Amino acid sequence: MPVLMTAGARSVRDRLVRPVPDDGIWGWLGPVLVAIFAGVLRFWRLGTPRAFMFDETYYAKDAYALLHYGAEQNYVSKPKDPTFANTQILAGRLDDLFAGTPAYVVHPPGGKWMIAIGEQIFGMTPFGWRFVVAVTGTLSVLMIARIGRRMFGSTLLGCTAGLMLSVDGLAYVHSRAALLDPLLMFWALAAFGALLIDRDRTRLLLADRIGSGGFPGPGLGLRPWRLAAGVSLGMACATKWSGLYFVAAYGLLTVLWDLGARRTAGASRPIRATLVRDAGPAFVSLVGVAVAVYLVSWTGWFLGGADAYNRSWAATHPGPAYIPDALRSLWDYHRTAWHFHTTLETYHPYRSNPWGWLLLSRPVSYFYAGPKLGASGCDVAQCSQAVTALGTPAIWWASLLALPVIGFLWLGRRDWRAGAILAGVAAGYLPWFLFQRRTIYSFYAVAFLPYLVLAITMCLGLLLGARGAGALRRRVGAVAVGGYLVGAILNFLWLLPVLSAQVIPYASWARRMWWKSWI
Repeated sequence: MPVLMTAGARSVRDRLVRPVPDDGIWGWLGPVLVAIFAGVLRFWRLGTPRAFMFDETYYAKDAYALLHYGAEQNYVSKPKDPTFANTQILAGRLDDLFAGTPAYVVHPPGGKWMIAIGEQIFGMTPFGWRFVVAVTGTLSVLMIARIGRRMFGSTLLGCTAGLMLSVDGLAYVHSRAALLDPLLMFWALAAFGALLIDRDRTRLLLADRIGSGGFPGPGLGLRPWRLAAGVSLGMACATKWSGLYFVAAYGLLTVLWDLGARRTAGASRPIRATLVRDAGPAFVSLVGVAVAVYLVSWTGWFLGGADAYNRSWAATHPGPAYIPDALRSLWDYHRTAWHFHTTLETYHPYRSNPWGWLLLSRPVSYFYAGPKLGASGCDVAQCSQAVTALGTPAIWWASLLALPVIGFLWLGRRDWRAGAILAGVAAGYLPWFLFQRRTIYSFYAVAFLPYLVLAITMCLGLLLGARGAGALRRRVGAVAVGGYLVGAILNFLWLLPVLSAQVIPYASWARRMWWKSWI
C-alpha cells in the first residue's frame, strides 16, 4: 500500500517540516554573543582558588596520572607541595604526587582524559585542570541557545535559554571546577542537540520521499547526526555511568520521533514501519556506537600493563576462551565498581535527597576559607572566601512552576517539544530517587539543568505571546519576560561572590546564606 498524502488544511509537508527562523546572521551571532558573555564569566579568575576544590583532589590528579601512566595511580599521602606547582611537575618529580602503584577508581576515564587536555597544555595548575571544563561550560551555553532556537523557532528565545544557563550558579560553579558532572552534562546536551538536528533532517527527507513506495515506507539513509549523538552518549557514559540513563531516554525519544514522522506522512502500519526501518539503525547508531566509544576511552587501561588496576585479573581467573582476557578483567573491574556505587551509604555532611534538589535545599560547599584582617586581601576582622555549588534561586524555583506547565503541554496538547524536555529531565533526575539510602549530592542535578532552562524558556515564550498576538499583549509579555530575566541576572550577581571564591566580609557571606541548610 503506498504512502498517502493526508488531506487537511495544511499539507503533509508543512506538518513534517517546521519553519526555520528567518533572521539571517543573528541566528548565529546572537547565540555566539551570549556564549562570549558566558565565557568571560567562566574564565574570569579561573585559577582561583589555587587549591583543589572538593573532588578536584581526585579527578585532577587522576587526569595527570592518565597523561603519564595511561591509568590512574595512587597518590602520596602528604605531598611535599600541596599546590603541585607547575614548575615542580614539569621538572619530572612525579614522586611528589604519585606513589607508583595503580589505583582503584570507580568512574570511567573519559571525563578525566578531557581534564588531562588542559593539564597537558597549561600544566598541573588550577587553571590547567579547570580549562577544558570552562571551555565545555561555555560551549554548553552556545549549544542550548541554538537548541532553543531550533525547538521554539525563535532566536530570541534561544538566546534567552543561553542567558539563563550563563547566569545559573550551579552551571557557573561547574564550569569552573574539574569535576565529572559538568562534562556529563555537556555530552548529554550535545547528544540532545544532535538528535534534534537529526529529527528535522529526516523529516525533511521523509517529506521529499512521500509516496515513494509501499510498506515499510521509504528508507532515510545514513543519519550522521544520530551517529554524532551516539558518540556523544558514549562520551557521557565514559565520563560517568549515569550517562546510561540518557542513552535509554534518548534512544526511546528518537524512535518515537520517527514513529510520529511516519504517522504524519500517512504511512500504512507506522508502528511496524518504524520497527522495520528505524528501530534497528537507531540501536546501532546510539547503543552500538556508544559502547564502542566507551571501550575506546579505556585504551590507556588496556595498554597500561602493571600500571593499570586489575589489568591482569583474568590471568589468575580462568574463563571462556572466546572472551579476551582484557575484556574479562575489565568486566570484573566494572563488577566491583558497580558494587561500590550501589552500596555506598557512608555519611557525608553534604549528602542530600533528590526530593529537595529543585528547592536548593542542600548545596555543597566546594571550598571555604576564613582569612583574617590583612590576609588574602581581607580588610575587616573576619572574611570569607567560598565556592558554593548553589543554583540561582530565580531559575531553580521558577522550574517548579514551569515543569507542571510542560507536563500539561505534553499530555494535554501532545507538544513534542515538551516531551523532549521532560525526557532530558527524567534521564538526569528520576533515577536518583531509586537510591534513597545511597550517599548522593545535589550537584548531580547539573546534568539535567539545561532541560529545566528549556522548560522555563518555553513558558516564557507562552508568556511573551505568539507573533500574531496584539501589540498590547506582546508589550505586556515582553515586560514580564524582561523583568524575570533582569531578576535572574541580579540574583546571580548577588550570589557571585560566594560562587567564585571572592574574599568578602563574613557578614556579607552570611547574608547570602538564606537558609541554614546552605551553610
